Formats: sequence, C-alpha cells, structure tokens
Amino acid sequence: MKSDNKIIIVEPSPIVSAGLASYFDDTKQVSIVSQLDRIDRMEEKLAAYNPDILIINPLLIAYDSNEHFLKICRDFSNVIPVALVNSYIDSNILKQFKDVIEINDSKQKVVSKIFNLLSDNKLSQDKPESVELSNRETDVLIALVKGLTNKEISDKLFISVHTVITHRKNIIRKTGIKSVSGLTVYALLNNLVDESEIYEN
Repeated sequence: MKSDNKIIIVEPSPIVSAGLASYFDDTKQVSIVSQLDRIDRMEEKLAAYNPDILIINPLLIAYDSNEHFLKICRDFSNVIPVALVNSYIDSNILKQFKDVIEINDSKQKVVSKIFNLLSDNKLSQDKPESVELSNRETDVLIALVKGLTNKEISDKLFISVHTVITHRKNIIRKTGIKSVSGLTVYALLNNLVDESEIYEN
C-alpha cells in the first residue's frame, strides 16, 4: 500500500523524535519524511517535501520568532501544524496548532489524532455526495484496505473483477476519497476495520 501522507517532525531531543517516529513504523498510511532538531531548516524541508502534517515542539517557536512561524504557516497553509508538548506552553502559542500531542500520549492516541486530522482535512477538500455505502461496497472497501487486489477481492466475494471496479468507483464517488490511504483512514474512523488488520499486511 502506497504511503501518501507525509510528516515532518521538528524536535530538539533525538530520543523523543525517534520515539515519536517509531509510532508510525507499522502504519503504511503515513511516512516520516524528515526529522529536524532546529527550526532554521524547517522552511526548506517544507518546500522540499510538501508534507501533510508538521509536528513541532512549540518551545522552538518560543525561542525563535513567533512571527516567523506564523509567516511559515501562512506560506504553507496546506500543512497541518501539530504541537508536541513536553512542558508548559503558553495557551496563545498552542492556539496556532490544529491539535496537541502530549509527551505521555499512548501510541494509539497519537496515531488516532494524526488519522483524525488527515481525515478531517481530506473531507474538507472533497465534498462527498453521500457516505452511505451499500453492504457490498463496504465488503469491497474492507478487502481493499486490507491490501487485497481487484482479482483477490473478486475471488473472495465471488463477484467479477468488473463488478469490483464498479464498486470501487462508487466508493470513491460516495466518500470523495480517491487514495487507498485515505480510504483506510475512513474505514478506521468508521470502525469497519481494526488497526491490527491493516498494519499486519
């Protein structure tokens, strides 16, 4: 399964940064494309990778210029900023972020927060016609996010490959989500599959 969603982590502690990155080792829907320990090269990396999410320790902004960070947020308005908090941070600074990851958050909680942000962002970009899938479309979606090919889905559900493709088109039309990674997030959020069923594949 292709990983469409990219994350950049900006955190001065290599232990914290590596630990957070490891939370996504077995999630095929996202990839950590860069880990920085300072803010000075952040703008360059944002331009190079065009990530979906920027996870940053707000203390780096407090040390740096807050206005500079706000300018970066405006210049890269498609990037979702997330605060990685390990100590007290002024609430005015935290208002600049879409969500907050606490240092003691569990892996499941962190991954869920990221998936929710990606899903909300995707749904805001794609206006779905209808999200009510038929039972057969749901079966196809579940098989799809588990990594099965059209032929494998066809054999599993005893339908033709042409019918599988038709169902896939209807799923895309109804959800407004085109990528498999986006559909995986949709399936997870709607409790159609369990995380373990996806990450094992």
